[in-house]
Amino acid sequence: MLRQIKPRNARSKRALEKKAPKVVENPKTALFLRGTSCSQVIQDALTDLYSLRQPLAKKFTKKNAIHPFEDPASLEFFSEKNDTSLLVFGSSSKKRPHTLTLARTFASKILDMLELHLDPESYRKISQFKGRKFAVGLRPMMLFSGTAFESPVANEYTMAKSMLIDLFRGDSSSDKIDVEGLQYIVSVSAEEPVGDAVKPAIHLRIYLISTKRSGQRLPRVEVEEMGPRMDFRVGRMQEPEEAVLKEAMKTAKAGEEKTKKNVTTDTMGDKLGRIHLGRQDLSELQTRKMKGLKRNRDLEDEDMTNAPADEDAMKRQKK
Repeated sequence: MLRQIKPRNARSKRALEKKAPKVVENPKTALFLRGTSCSQVIQDALTDLYSLRQPLAKKFTKKNAIHPFEDPASLEFFSEKNDTSLLVFGSSSKKRPHTLTLARTFASKILDMLELHLDPESYRKISQFKGRKFAVGLRPMMLFSGTAFESPVANEYTMAKSMLIDLFRGDSSSDKIDVEGLQYIVSVSAEEPVGDAVKPAIHLRIYLISTKRSGQRLPRVEVEEMGPRMDFRVGRMQEPEEAVLKEAMKTAKAGEEKTKKNVTTDTMGDKLGRIHLGRQDLSELQTRKMKGLKRNRDLEDEDMTNAPADEDAMKRQKK
């Protein structure tokens, strides 16, 4: 049961209405923040992911004493305060060096979390790749390759796929996509699992798309790595509770058109309806009463027309 907050004034009422559930939800905003101990590699990774997420992103530069898996109360507070349902937390320790924690919230409470350990040897920043960059605010194409992401059972890789889609897809409120806006592709691949002991690494690559003349109807498409280049090892994970996940995945039925029984539309767009009636007794049908249709009036008219003919016949017999 979600707690209900009663607004105290008009300003807080407007703020609550903005955060209230809607038929078409607002785009998700991501919050990037760091812990008390954070390596320079993780700080650079947070900066690169923040630049890819703009303009739907917020970033904190100060240190925060947060331990997500031990006490997520601080993350929930920042999520509710900044109206961000996606959280990317960077930290580094001796036991878990160069760690990125992805978290999602529902009703300002932690829904699920996943820990990714970044490989500092293979990491490359965006600034290390020379060339043009994509425009801010565009939606990317996403590619997931590897059998680990297609597992029928929920695990670290299926959660990583879901979280990365939420992180990179941006504003998905509109179904219309301009082809000219497809300027880059996010490729996420995982090696084939060898055994249960060793978990395959996740490789994140981002490529810029360029079209060139090919002399034919369709252009030639070329890709160029734009950065960043990241390799992850999966760590701890916190799965969502079944009841909370069911509540979070619920969709409104207001936008769905209800089907009406016995009502169809033809090819011309005209609406046709079918009415079912019971068997009717026409003998009891009530009609409009008119004096001109009465039976007595008809008989009187016939007698008056026949009377002159009878008088003429009588006169002829007398003669």
